[in-house]
Amino acid sequence: MKKCLELFIMFFKLGLFTFGGGYAMLPQIKQEVIEKKKWLTEDEILQIIAIAESTPGPVAINMATYIGYKQAKILGSIFATIGVILPSLVIIFLISLFFEEFIKLEYVNYAFKGIKCAVAFLILKAGLGMAKKVKKSWLPLTILGLTLVASICIEIFSLNFSSIYMILIGAFLGAIFYAKEKGKEVEDDLS
Repeated sequence: MKKCLELFIMFFKLGLFTFGGGYAMLPQIKQEVIEKKKWLTEDEILQIIAIAESTPGPVAINMATYIGYKQAKILGSIFATIGVILPSLVIIFLISLFFEEFIKLEYVNYAFKGIKCAVAFLILKAGLGMAKKVKKSWLPLTILGLTLVASICIEIFSLNFSSIYMILIGAFLGAIFYAKEKGKEVEDDLS
């Protein structure tokens, strides 16, 4: 139960003090889980991020659920998930009570502009950090390049193409390539 409470408190703080959603939260999650608590390795966190991005739901909630499960099974996943959700739920509920008046405040608009800049930086930082840790081989770099080009083209030409398809195509290419590589290893072992 102590571990569950620790998970709840950690993710509650992350949920309370991180603006911009799950991607902006990634550097803080990595710092807490890898550097401070030493619960996971860098490779494990990269795998969790890949799974959290490709499963339904917000990245931060998916990561909290998985990390909680890894630390304290079902109860840990429940405590971590509630911890990360609760601050946003309470804040959004309070704001909704007087949203019209809140949004009209000049300083609130200034704060949101500043928050947008900070969030963009945090997301970029998380992406660059992940890119540094990924194993460099021709397939991941090719998929990264093609995805970048496709994303820019989709944005420029305002095409209606879901990012889910890019994730699925990347997963399909990765599965084919790594199955082929594994097959070669098995053949070499048998020879």
